[in-house]
Amino acid sequence: MSHHTHHNHQDAYAHVVSHLKEKGIRITETRKAVIRYLIDSLDHPSAEMIYKDLRPSYPSMSLATVYNNLKVLVEEGFVTELKRNNDTTTYYDFMGHDHLNVICERCGKITDLIAENMPSLEAQVQAQTGYQITKELLTIYGVCPACQSA
Repeated sequence: MSHHTHHNHQDAYAHVVSHLKEKGIRITETRKAVIRYLIDSLDHPSAEMIYKDLRPSYPSMSLATVYNNLKVLVEEGFVTELKRNNDTTTYYDFMGHDHLNVICERCGKITDLIAENMPSLEAQVQAQTGYQITKELLTIYGVCPACQSA
């Protein structure tokens, strides 16, 4: 099972930072840290997890700062929010590559699926609704092998 394979972490990071600068969004040290954390993460962390892991290096950083940074990254389309059944926590995923998120409805495990020829509904949706599509996220829910055999 191939987990995140961001082709080049440094390229992804530089791309995000230059995009934010172009939009006139301030690049603070904590913002850089959150971006790096998400790009390097092999998991789908929550804001609390990011905060807990970064706080030793950035003692002045607040949880609100982490949320604000995540909000900007979601709005700019670099990060997607994932929700699990019966779980109020939001998890975050860096979208440096086309992939589907497959979420187990029982244990909440999130697995990335790098799909060849990812089907896109963009053209169809645009044609039928007139919307200009800005991003397309596909999440699939099911029961993971471990829960099936439990």
